[in-house]
Amino acid sequence: MAKKYKYIFVSGGVISGLGKGVTAASIGLLLESFGLKVAIVKCDPYVNIDAGTIRPQEHGEVFVTEDGMETDQDLGHYERFLNQNLSRHHYTTTGQIYQEVIRKERNFDYHGEDVEVVPHVPEEMIRRFKKAGQVSRADVVIIEIGGTVGEYQNVLFLEANRIMKMRDKETVIHVHVAYLPTPPSIGEMKSKPVQTSVRLLNQTGIQPDFLVARGKEPLDKKRKERIALFCNIDNEDIISNPYLPSVYQVPLVFKGQSFDQKILAKLGIKKKPRNQLVRQWTKMIKKTKKAKKKIKIAMAGKYQVVGDYLLPDSYACVLESLRHASCQFGFKPEIIWLDTEKLEKDSSLLKKLTDCQGVIIPQGWGSRGVEGKIRVAEHVRRHKVPFLGLCFGMQMAVIEFGRHVLGLERANSEEVNPKTPEPVIHIMPRQKEYLAKKQYGGTIRLGAWPCQINKNSRLYQFYISHPSGKFLISRKKPLVVQERHRHRYEFNLKYKERFEKKGLVIAGVSPDKRLVEAIELPKDKHPFFLGVQFHPEFKSRPLNPHPIFLEFVKACVQT
Repeated sequence: MAKKYKYIFVSGGVISGLGKGVTAASIGLLLESFGLKVAIVKCDPYVNIDAGTIRPQEHGEVFVTEDGMETDQDLGHYERFLNQNLSRHHYTTTGQIYQEVIRKERNFDYHGEDVEVVPHVPEEMIRRFKKAGQVSRADVVIIEIGGTVGEYQNVLFLEANRIMKMRDKETVIHVHVAYLPTPPSIGEMKSKPVQTSVRLLNQTGIQPDFLVARGKEPLDKKRKERIALFCNIDNEDIISNPYLPSVYQVPLVFKGQSFDQKILAKLGIKKKPRNQLVRQWTKMIKKTKKAKKKIKIAMAGKYQVVGDYLLPDSYACVLESLRHASCQFGFKPEIIWLDTEKLEKDSSLLKKLTDCQGVIIPQGWGSRGVEGKIRVAEHVRRHKVPFLGLCFGMQMAVIEFGRHVLGLERANSEEVNPKTPEPVIHIMPRQKEYLAKKQYGGTIRLGAWPCQINKNSRLYQFYISHPSGKFLISRKKPLVVQERHRHRYEFNLKYKERFEKKGLVIAGVSPDKRLVEAIELPKDKHPFFLGVQFHPEFKSRPLNPHPIFLEFVKACVQT
């Protein structure tokens, strides 16, 4: 007999960015503290097959899973809270659903039926939710529906929810996250947006079992009573979730209101809590709160500015990784944003780096802002400022070193200048074929790949010196780690010996020696200078900070 899973749907209302992902992840963590196995699925309503071709300014950072799926950044929250690696089974889009329904229709899988939007599209969604539970061997599957209720684009995911609830009321519950604004001109928290949001949800045939109230302040008794009356929800099922200094505090706020016990009761699950996980989490939160000293770290990127607004979500995982690591040393990172595109026009912006204790050049694509990033790489190398280059950031460091140490004045990446006479960074062979055919989506080097670490490198010591490193090591002799990638350009091996003769250390390579995965400078040349082609930020967790970020922050603190 097939296992019967329990399902929790999470939706949001009024505005996007309310914290549905953190809510889903927090619920997942609390359920795991009862010894339950949890799977989380993110449903994105856009017609894209994945998030890989979406601009970071449009939808935030693209998160890459172990098996190479380019997903919404919420999967990063899920992995950090649940401390587990997720896969393509935990992420679905409207584009994927329609693509599969059409494929089945063409293959005659519907046996001559009239294939319709309803029920066939929701049924495909339901099949995927069950598959996620099966793959994860889960007891509970949490399904976050992207967007807000009332939008046309996510109505079919809500329809899938309605169908599942209709079929088995004891198996499915719904958590709705809604916003209570406090207009400055009024000075009072208003509940009407929540009432409207719930009524829009009711119109899809769904009555929420719980309502998570987001607002500047904790929900007071009067507001809770009004919401209960007008939204047809019991007082005790309305959960207050005010703004907090850290998203990692949310599970403890939920637990303080017995949200976990209430969920288990509605799902008919009888389990006693195992408090070890909550104790570890509480200890981490206490440590975070005690971290008062600030450490200034510059982020030299080009995706953080959208109009007149700053969008940190473009580098969400990098920021979280810095927080994880800084906390271990009793520090709190203060990010100094440096727009490298503006730096190209105004070199005086380099002064921003004067008081910084460390600099990161994060991921990126294309030619925009490249010369600004190269200037930053030169500055940190010459002035011995702790430096970490991530993916594109490593490539910028290689170009800078080629120009100013090897004397290759026209050194560049083929991504920036396809006709450069000194392509120290060049395109991977198969990628040329993909680009020629305009096959952009899902064709780059993605997911976890092995990296063999040079035993004489500083990077080797980073991995073996920290407990969190053991989760990344797949082989000890020679030391091989599994790290996630997202790129189509690489270090040109034709220049390898020339770089090494000038002092650049090749710290990591692919096991077949065809790809350079990490470069560094020796400690007698620089306090901390490391570039990695992979993305260590995708594997950093609050309870297990990544060794690379730990060592970077350590160098920043000691400088």
